[in-house]
Amino acid sequence: MKKALSILLAMGMTVGMVAGCGDTADNSSAAASTEAGTDGTQAAASAADIKVGVIYIGDENEGYTAAHMAGIDEMAANLGLSDDQIIEKTTIPEDEKAYDAAVDLAEQGCDIIFATSFGHETYILQAAQEYPDIQFCHATGFKAAGSGLANMHNYFDAIYEARYVSGVVAGMKLNEMIENGTITADQAKIGYVGAFPYAEVISGFTSFYLGAKSVCESVTMEVQYTNSWADMTAEGEVANQLIADNCVLISQHADTTGAPSACETAGVPCVGYNVDMTSVAPDAALTSPTNNWGVYYTYAVQCVLDGKAIDTDWCKGFSEDAVRITPVNEAVAAEGTDAKVEEVEAALKDGSLHVFDTSTFTVNGSSLEDLIAEGGDYAKYADYVSDGYYHESELASAPSFDIIIDGITSQAN
Repeated sequence: MKKALSILLAMGMTVGMVAGCGDTADNSSAAASTEAGTDGTQAAASAADIKVGVIYIGDENEGYTAAHMAGIDEMAANLGLSDDQIIEKTTIPEDEKAYDAAVDLAEQGCDIIFATSFGHETYILQAAQEYPDIQFCHATGFKAAGSGLANMHNYFDAIYEARYVSGVVAGMKLNEMIENGTITADQAKIGYVGAFPYAEVISGFTSFYLGAKSVCESVTMEVQYTNSWADMTAEGEVANQLIADNCVLISQHADTTGAPSACETAGVPCVGYNVDMTSVAPDAALTSPTNNWGVYYTYAVQCVLDGKAIDTDWCKGFSEDAVRITPVNEAVAAEGTDAKVEEVEAALKDGSLHVFDTSTFTVNGSSLEDLIAEGGDYAKYADYVSDGYYHESELASAPSFDIIIDGITSQAN
C-alpha cells in the first residue's frame, strides 16, 4: 500500500471520516460480540484483528485503481490498520479470476472484501453465497438489493456531481475563448473520450455537459468510445479524432493520461478523470473530477468493527466529501473559476442545485416528464423523476441515467 500513499498525497486527499457506524477512529467500541448477527454482520474483536481484502481491475498506473488504492490507505490510516491486515489483488479481470481472487481472500481470513469493477459483480455474488459470514462490497454494481444476501453490498459515489462542477470549469474556459475571439459561440464544441456506452459513462458525460451548459449556453458535445476502461493509445487516438472533428476542449471517462497527453501536444484544454493531469498536461489540463473512496472504505470497515449492518446500496457526494475536483490549474483556467466552483459546490451540498434538473435539458425536443407521460420507452424512468429532477443514484447506488439528451451526439445514438 505504500505506493498508493504517494498517490494519495499527489491527489491532495485528506483524511475524511463519516458518521453512521460508530465514532470515527474510536476502535474501543469494536469489542462487540463475535457472534454473527441476523443481518450477516460479524464484529471483529478489535481493529487489530480485522483483515481486509481488495480486488482491483487495474494497478497503481491507471487513475481509477489509483483512487481506490488511495481510499484504502486513507481507511487504514483512519482506523489504525497495518499493512499486513490488508491484502490487495491487482489487475484482476472481469471473469472467473475475480471469483478465484474472492475465494482466495476469504480463505486467507478476510472479514470484508471489496471488488472495484462493474464486471466483477457476478463472481463476487457467487463468493458471497459461499461465505455468508464475510462481508462483500462491490463498486458500480446493482445486484445486491435483489440478491437476498445480507452480506452483499453495492457502493458508488455521486461522481456525477464532481463531473458537473468540472463541466462548469470547462464552460468558463469556453466563455473565455469566445470573449477572446479564439472561437465563436457556435464553435463551442466539447469532445468526450468515453470508455463504454454504459449508464455510468452516459450519466458522467451528461452531467459534465450540463455543468458546461450552465455557464456556456451554446456548448455542444461529441462523444466517442474506446471500448476499454484503460487504453492509453486508444484514448489518445480518440482525443485526436475529436480534435480533428473541431472539438475545442476535451474531457474523458477513461482511466489513463492518453487524452490529456494528446491535448497537451495539440494545445487544446482538457478535463481529466481521477487524478490531477497537470503533470502530463501542464498547459492544457484544467481539473479532474475525482473520487474520495476513503469515505466509503472507512464507513464499511468501521461497520464490521462495530458489528453493524453495511448499507445494501451506498452513494454519497460533495456533502460527505466523497467526491471532489482536483485543484483548478490557474495557468489554464478562466479568471474567476475558483469562486464559481465554490458557489456551485455549495449549492450541491445544500440541495439547492440538482445536476439532472429536467428544466435544463430536452430529449428529442421534449421534456423528460412529457416523454414519461407519453409512455413507451421512457415510461421506465417514471420512478426516477420527481420534484423537477432525475434522482440519480438514489433508488440504487449505481448510475442509471442512460438517456442521450439534446446537444450531445454519441457513437451509440
